Amino acid sequence: MIVITGAAGFIGSALVAHLNELGITELTLVDDFSRPEKRPNWQTKSYRFLVERSDLFDWLYAYRRDVQTIFHLGARTDTALTDEKVFHELNLTYSQNLWRLACEWDISFFYASSAATYGDGALGFSDDEEILPALKPLNPYAQSKHAFDLWVRSQSSRPSRWAGFKFFNVYGPNEYHKGRMASVVWHGYNQIRHEGRLRLFRSHRPDYRDGEQKRDFIYVKDAVKVLAYAHQASLPSGIYNLGTGQARSFLDLAMALFSAMGYEPKIDFIETPEAIRASYQYFTQAEMSKLRAAGYTMPFYSLEEGVKEYVQEYLLPEPRVW
Repeated sequence: MIVITGAAGFIGSALVAHLNELGITELTLVDDFSRPEKRPNWQTKSYRFLVERSDLFDWLYAYRRDVQTIFHLGARTDTALTDEKVFHELNLTYSQNLWRLACEWDISFFYASSAATYGDGALGFSDDEEILPALKPLNPYAQSKHAFDLWVRSQSSRPSRWAGFKFFNVYGPNEYHKGRMASVVWHGYNQIRHEGRLRLFRSHRPDYRDGEQKRDFIYVKDAVKVLAYAHQASLPSGIYNLGTGQARSFLDLAMALFSAMGYEPKIDFIETPEAIRASYQYFTQAEMSKLRAAGYTMPFYSLEEGVKEYVQEYLLPEPRVW
């Protein structure tokens, strides 16, 4: 039995879809299932149990002998939220309690960290765990993820198989419920469809031209393939980056969107909001040698390939889930 927290969310539901395609249906889906906008992400999936997030620990005590693996992907992911208490409860304490049970019962434990833990990128984007204490995340969400990474590293008791994954900029089907926290691909698609043009943030640094800010964009299908590999293969325990290893500009993304949608490019540059300007990342690129050295050899979608499939197979004419 595989337990997946955040299973009604973006990456969690995509993992369920991928596992179903692999013929794996002995799954327990865990989330807050009260949100109707997330229902399409899980209602057609194949699974054994549906468990409310607040009931998970009671359920685990009842079914612990059936559980081999936990994918802990559930988290509060709002980077603009400033209530540290919420992040501490949902992203740190809940995760610590789940880890302790995984240790006690020796359940494989794979969890979602975030590239936001790298802060402004001044120390680069290496997943060498020796540099973890020096990282300086820029918002409460990233700080909560970083706190759990550090806590995991400090533990003398660990499951025999575990890994954390620092997700970079994930985009793709099943993110439709995320509102303003959805990917720039999703927001860009909607802008182009409704207005015929796209707005991008202007650069506020002299070393970057407008639209040349870069991110490591990873298609969700690639991200969940890595997670499935962690479950099925003997991935050495540790904390791994999960991106493509290739930074691409927002202009590249814009051109991919216009091409996939069959529109002539029309781009407006707008001011980056003051509230996020100081913490805005101008460059992210995952160092992927650690995952490759651990045996993962599958290629990743290029930005153009991922955007084209997402737009033409999942967004046009109306959004559909994977």
